[in-house]
Amino acid sequence: MSPLRSLSAVAGVLVIAAGAMAQPPTDSNVKFEAPGLLVKKPPPGPPEVKGPLQAWPRLEAGAVLCRTEDDLDRLAARHRGEAVGGPIGCQIMRASTPITVIQRKAQGRTEVRTNNPNAGGSGWTDVWLPERAPPGSTSAAR
Repeated sequence: MSPLRSLSAVAGVLVIAAGAMAQPPTDSNVKFEAPGLLVKKPPPGPPEVKGPLQAWPRLEAGAVLCRTEDDLDRLAARHRGEAVGGPIGCQIMRASTPITVIQRKAQGRTEVRTNNPNAGGSGWTDVWLPERAPPGSTSAAR
């Protein structure tokens, strides 16, 4: 066999070997069935609609806001059936009102300030206001 012919035979084998090496292996890192690439179908039925975030803390409609701590004590005495002289400076909140807690003296004695000055200003309430906001609410200071 001539040297030129053997060189061309070797070159042909190298071309075939290079072609076989150029193809990616069948177990490559590219996978088209990855969970992040698949489009998820929405669940059947109407779409979930989230309501607006609620201010927290807040006094709900029907809560009592008294001007002073003494007014709150006199209101409690009247609710117990005791005789109370003079007017009691308290109002019933007509709508949900965002507030800021100023101080807590006891579980049913909290000094608050309404964030809307037309909604009563500052005063005392007997409403239980937990320290943490419930899920789905936001700070009233925003």
